[in-house]
Amino acid sequence: MTDKQISDIKNRIAVIAAWIVACLFFFPIFWMVLTSFKTELQAISVPPKLFFKPTLENFALIQERTDYTKFAWNSIVTSVGGTGLALIIAIPAAYAMAFNSGRWTKDILMWMLSTKMLPAVGVLMPIYLLSQKFGLLDTKGVLVIIYALINLPIIMLILFNYFREIPKEILEASRMDGTSTFNEITQIVMPLAWGGIASTALLSIVLCWNEAFWSINLTASDAGTLPALVASFSSPEGLFWAKLSAVSTLACAPIVVFGWLCQKQLVQGLTFGAVK
Repeated sequence: MTDKQISDIKNRIAVIAAWIVACLFFFPIFWMVLTSFKTELQAISVPPKLFFKPTLENFALIQERTDYTKFAWNSIVTSVGGTGLALIIAIPAAYAMAFNSGRWTKDILMWMLSTKMLPAVGVLMPIYLLSQKFGLLDTKGVLVIIYALINLPIIMLILFNYFREIPKEILEASRMDGTSTFNEITQIVMPLAWGGIASTALLSIVLCWNEAFWSINLTASDAGTLPALVASFSSPEGLFWAKLSAVSTLACAPIVVFGWLCQKQLVQGLTFGAVK
């Protein structure tokens, strides 16, 4: 066999492997959506039914039992708010580390990133008590603060790598003209790194949207997000798979569509933020 034929075979194998992996990732979503249109008996039937008469009764029940719009709005506010707060903190911090880096800069970044390994349940009690003391329980404000803090290490790392790609000569020229630090960040660094900031913000919104642990434990009916709505359909009587699939579909649909529309920016943010 020639080198070209071997290369073609390798490419075909890679394509087939990619399709297999993609199907494995997509199948749970496909099955969730499929189950949401079944009755409870059809959802637990053995063997599983692939062909059936679809019904919308599960979605109608969700609209009757809950206020989906309120939970969705809470998710939007907390996700965008948490991302905005994190960016306000991360942009000047990443700027300082990128253009005034010292001996311990990378160590500090890795230490910040290592905090993501901390089990959330380990700090639940002190955060719960602090939220209770300051009257933040079941408010969107507490989720905005928590989401900003838990995503701050990742945002810092990605922005740090983006800012390092900006030529320092541009900043040196602006300093010679007497540009202040604030103007340097807002008028030079941010416009040059706007694509990186946007992709980082998109990634952060997705992470905030999917965060369930803090929403379930720190909120109730007033500030609950869509993950909390999904959890509310788990009852002592058991799991109702059709209804649970329907509410999960409604919770996932907005962010899946959002991610599909912004997939190019999301992939760019994920790959560019890799540790070099």
